[in-house]
Amino acid sequence: MSISTNEGNPNTLKLIVAAKMAQQSVTVKTVQPNVSLLGRLPTIELSNGSVLFSTSAAMQLILPPSEEFKDVNNKWLEWDISQLQPAIVCYGNTGTTNKSCLWPLLKELNSALKNRKYLIKDKNDLSLADVCIWVTIWSTVLVTDVGQKLCKEYSSIKDWLLNIELLPVIQDSLKEYNFERGIKAILNIQAASWFPVNTVMNSRSSKPVLSDISPTKEKEKEVEAVSQEEMQNIASNWSSKSYPAVKNFPYPVLPKKGEKNILITSALPYVNNVPHLGNIIGCVLSADIFARYCRQRNYNTLFISGTDEYGTATEAKAIEEKTTPQAICDKFFDIHNDVYRWFSIGFDYFGRTTTPEQTEIVQSFFLRIKSEGYVLSETVDQLLCESCDRFLADRFVEGTCPRCKYEDARGDQCDGCGHLVNATDLISPRCKVCSNRPVVKKSVQFFLDLPKAKNKLKQWSQTVEKGWSSVARVVAKPWLRDGLKPRCITRDLKWGIPVPVKGFENKVFYVWFDAPFGYISITKRYTKEYEQWWKPKDVNVDLYQFMAKDNVPFHAIMFPACLLAANKGHTLMKHLMATEYLNYEDTKFSKSRGIGVFGTDARDTGIPADVWRFYLAYVRPETQDSNFNWVDLATKNNSELLNNLGNFVNRALMFAEKYFDSKLPQMELLEDDLVLLALAQRELSSYIQALEQAKLRDGLKHVLAISKHGNQFMQFQEPWVKIKGTDDDKKRAGTIIGICCNLACLLSALLAPFMPNTSRELRSQLGLNSINHGYIPDIITNILPTGHKIGIPSPLFKKIEVKDVETLRSKYGGKQDGANKIEKKIVTSSDVKSLETAITTQGNKVRELKAKHDKSVWQPEVQILVDLKQKLADLIGGGNKSSDLAKKNKPETVFVPEQNGDASMDAASLEAAVAKQGNLVRELKSKAEKSVWQPEVEKLLKLKKQLTDLTGTSPSTTNKKSKKKK
Repeated sequence: MSISTNEGNPNTLKLIVAAKMAQQSVTVKTVQPNVSLLGRLPTIELSNGSVLFSTSAAMQLILPPSEEFKDVNNKWLEWDISQLQPAIVCYGNTGTTNKSCLWPLLKELNSALKNRKYLIKDKNDLSLADVCIWVTIWSTVLVTDVGQKLCKEYSSIKDWLLNIELLPVIQDSLKEYNFERGIKAILNIQAASWFPVNTVMNSRSSKPVLSDISPTKEKEKEVEAVSQEEMQNIASNWSSKSYPAVKNFPYPVLPKKGEKNILITSALPYVNNVPHLGNIIGCVLSADIFARYCRQRNYNTLFISGTDEYGTATEAKAIEEKTTPQAICDKFFDIHNDVYRWFSIGFDYFGRTTTPEQTEIVQSFFLRIKSEGYVLSETVDQLLCESCDRFLADRFVEGTCPRCKYEDARGDQCDGCGHLVNATDLISPRCKVCSNRPVVKKSVQFFLDLPKAKNKLKQWSQTVEKGWSSVARVVAKPWLRDGLKPRCITRDLKWGIPVPVKGFENKVFYVWFDAPFGYISITKRYTKEYEQWWKPKDVNVDLYQFMAKDNVPFHAIMFPACLLAANKGHTLMKHLMATEYLNYEDTKFSKSRGIGVFGTDARDTGIPADVWRFYLAYVRPETQDSNFNWVDLATKNNSELLNNLGNFVNRALMFAEKYFDSKLPQMELLEDDLVLLALAQRELSSYIQALEQAKLRDGLKHVLAISKHGNQFMQFQEPWVKIKGTDDDKKRAGTIIGICCNLACLLSALLAPFMPNTSRELRSQLGLNSINHGYIPDIITNILPTGHKIGIPSPLFKKIEVKDVETLRSKYGGKQDGANKIEKKIVTSSDVKSLETAITTQGNKVRELKAKHDKSVWQPEVQILVDLKQKLADLIGGGNKSSDLAKKNKPETVFVPEQNGDASMDAASLEAAVAKQGNLVRELKSKAEKSVWQPEVEKLLKLKKQLTDLTGTSPSTTNKKSKKKK
């Protein structure tokens, strides 16, 4: 195994120690962080070419922990990466002891080590958890000022550190990998690591008590003193500025000259699955939050989206479910529509691409750009199934990989070795539908001439890319920088929009070419005056498009190239708001493995849609991958919503109801009040600045900051004390509550894009019209004047209990553990058939991911597939490594199902044994020397003889008969 690392990264030492404990050799090479996967180091490359960038996963691969201690090991490994290292990096950036995050973690570790030599109570020797956390502390904070305090206050950690340092395996590893400790080591970790944006920084165990959680204590910037000018502006605005009303936008919403016109699209979700939380925040929810903000700013706003329904994946799904592609589209369109309605996604129109309008627009665009000289035709080799009378798209071809001899390789990629494959290069290719062997035929296809459009694309992108998210810029720039190539835009399929050219009657448009035009066709379904948005005259339209990063090339390169080639003055995207990926509890969402929360699941949890909206916006992966975590969801609900925002508005309204007859009292502002309002004004200005750039996560933080200022103000002013004092004290209490009710009113408007239902409820409690959500102003004014009558206050949020967290985590995350247990049961019970089923399921998943995502998404799933195949090979006596194979001496009856203790075979079992042993021999011949595979050949011959003796026919004859029956 080979380790790649940046210089001086302490995490590399963890892998070296694990390797020495496992008595394995590793090589270490130093590279720059930007050349690794996702810029993360260290990585470890396995013998099969796969790369792991999770240090914890790599350590467990090198030295698998025993089943008895696996869970506790995992707990501490997760604690190290999700809490300890981020806290240490935070300390390294400030250079001071941050007691709000690092010190409580050390206290927690010290308690765990009390009266123990090692971390795991019942394991009296060094574990992976000990190694991992020891390296983190020893290499970073131990040699800083924190280390001196640590040794004084936490004797258990001190003894533990010294004990481990003296171990021979540690000393040998330190000789092999030497680096500078302290701040330098911290910086080297930070240079090649990322931590989820919602990493818990305060002290919390792996199973925290959520009954009394205070607001999260994240590192705060020092608040600059409020100036006299700020207070003067507040005083002036408070009494003299009126509060605008929200416009009533008539149907249809159309752009207007001299006004701000915002056209918003979200990437069209594909109709082959239920959307999960990552899909939802990546496109439709982010777009909805921004659209709601724009409407509350009185911008002419149109928000459209819909389902992407053509393409190979739909046709394949239809074959899988034994129905028609249209039926698949209808089924999943309804599912998507229902999910988005439950999430309160406020589309102006949610359509689909299987419409006459879509066909008309796609075909007319194609003919236009073809007439402009931007379409080429080229002849390509494709596989034709003569039995099905159709050319086979990659997804419909399977065969033996020419590289690794894996027998179920797909027409574009091999799931066995992970390498790209041309369908025409497959050995013994077969049609996935009828299993007959296709033939190679020439096929003429149309290509979009991207090189011809390159100059236009460059000129356009240079004028708009400043308005793109950083993720969008990073993904899009290499396409133009490295040169464009013609892209095929037609396929030999039946399900799709027909190509309107003579001789191409049996071809359809490639889904990537077809789908983006869905934005135009769906707008046309919304209004016949759609060209006012897409071909505006004398008005300015700003197009915002929301998506995850895997969709960026189609929207930053292909779709604009088509619009520019058409040269008809179409609206071009100005703001490309792409995100990274949202993970589920440090792993990928997986429908096939039942891991994660999908749209239909969220509704079943009993947690309100607004809480889901809030949390997904809070952890929105704007600049890096982020992580959905059940504990963190509960923490943010209980602290930020219940204890911060909800507590502030409820206290203010309850006080007004109890002491002022539900009417706002007279307000006479003093300096303390002006300071509070000035701080709130800063947050309001920052909120608007963030939302104008669609930085939604930052905007939400400013909303919570206003309520935090309000809570602190109320706590300091103590109106509950003043209301019992003199008349002046009572007047002062009235001013305090009046200001707080006004801030609650402002919050109801600012919160609405994120939590529209909660905003309506709050506005109702404020005695306001809840039909609209209120205008989002530039400045703070006295929105609720003296004498305004409020409604009936009640709590806005409910607490999420510990028991609920554990139940939900078990339901949606525990399936992964369950899957692992099933796999272990498979291996121990020698149930070959079940393991083969697991391989088939994982193979289908890998194929599905490769069709829609880049390598960073599907590569980990390929590794899972490889591991499953390794388990099957180990089970039947045929591992991948030659050395392992040579050592294994399984009996010839390894394939025999046990029946009443008798190890004899019937004809069907012998046929299966011959087939599997044949596969094993073929695999060994491609990878190992003769001394390894020769004994397996002899076993194969013996099995064939047994079958011949039993049936009177040779295996080849039997197989032919079997195939004919099929």
